[in-house]
Amino acid sequence: MTDSILFATDKYMANLDDSVVRTFDYKQALDGGDWTQWQRSFRKQLSSLTGLTEIREQNLHLPLSPRVVEVQSFPGYRREKIYIATEPGIEIPFYLLLPTEGEGPFPLVLTPHGHLRKGKEIYAGNYINPEEREEHLASEADIALQAVAEGYATICMDVRGFWEMSRVEEFSNNWVCSCNELQKRAFMYGRTLIGERVHDMGRLIDYAATRTEIDTEKITITGFSGGGTVSLFTAALDERISVCVPGAYFCTFAGSIMNVPHCLCNFIPGIMKLGEMYDIAGLIAPRPLLIVNGVDDPIFPIEHTREAFAHTRAIYEAIAPSHPDRCELYEGNGGHRYFKERVWPFVRQSNRTEE
Repeated sequence: MTDSILFATDKYMANLDDSVVRTFDYKQALDGGDWTQWQRSFRKQLSSLTGLTEIREQNLHLPLSPRVVEVQSFPGYRREKIYIATEPGIEIPFYLLLPTEGEGPFPLVLTPHGHLRKGKEIYAGNYINPEEREEHLASEADIALQAVAEGYATICMDVRGFWEMSRVEEFSNNWVCSCNELQKRAFMYGRTLIGERVHDMGRLIDYAATRTEIDTEKITITGFSGGGTVSLFTAALDERISVCVPGAYFCTFAGSIMNVPHCLCNFIPGIMKLGEMYDIAGLIAPRPLLIVNGVDDPIFPIEHTREAFAHTRAIYEAIAPSHPDRCELYEGNGGHRYFKERVWPFVRQSNRTEE
C-alpha cells in the first residue's frame, strides 16, 4: 500500500477550514467595537453547544445536600472531605482546605485536575509512597497544597470521569479515566464532558457561597492539562470566576487538539463554527488571565500557544486598554506540567487589584 491511496488528512482539514467562517471570530468585534454584545452572544451559544445551558436548567432546583464525611488537621490548614449533589444520584467528591492562620473569609481557589487517575488525591498530596510523591512534586502537581499555603480556601475536587467520579468498569480495571465512555454517552444526548465539568465547578461555587469562611467575590481557578481545559472553559462560561490560570493547555485547536492525539474529552462538536480557543479566552476579558505553558510541551506546542496568546492579548487590549497586564503568558522551562513560579504572585496581584 502506498501513501498516495491513503486518506489525505491535510486536504480534508483544508476543505473544512475553507468551508467555515467562525461566527464569533473576535476580529468581527474588533471591527465593530461592540464587545459586550459579542461576549454575551458568544457565551450563550457556547453554553448551548456544550450542553451546559440544558444541564443547568435541569438541575436548577436540585439541593446541594452536602455531606461532610471526614475532617482532618494538618500543619497550617484543616481539610474536610465533602460530597455535594450535582445531578440526581450523582455527587462531586472534594476536599475543602481552610487555612488555620489569618483571618477569613478567605479568597477561594478551585483546582481541577487533568488526566491523573487519582484525581484530587494528587493535588491534595495524598501519595501512596515516596516515589509517587517525588514524581508529582517534580511537576509541581500539589496545586491544592500550594493554594492553601498561600492563604486561600481551596476546593480540590475529582473531575467527572476520574477516581471517585469514574465508572466502576474503568476504575476496577485500573484505567486512568472514564472520559471516552462518558463522552460518547454525553454526545448522544447533545451534551459534552466539558459542559458537564463546567456545571460541576458551578455547583462547587454554589456550595462555597454557603460557607462563611470563604469569600466568593474572589475566585481563582487553576489546574494543568485537562485541569487547564476545565479552568479556561469555566472562566469563559461562569462570570463568577475572578482569575483564571490554565496550565499546560492553552493553544490553538488547530495546532493542538486537531493536530496531536488527545483524549476524547477535549472535543466539542461544532466548536470551530463558533470560535478558536483564543476567541473563547476572550470571554474571560477583562478578568485577569495568566496562561502557563512549557516551552517543550509536545501536545500543546509552544509556537501555537504563542500564536493563540497574541490573538487573546489583542482582545484584552481592545476591551481593557488601560489594563493590558491582565492577560499574560508565562513560559516554563520544561514540558507538559505545571509551573507555579508565576502563578501565585499573579493571583495575589489580581486579588489586590480587584479590591
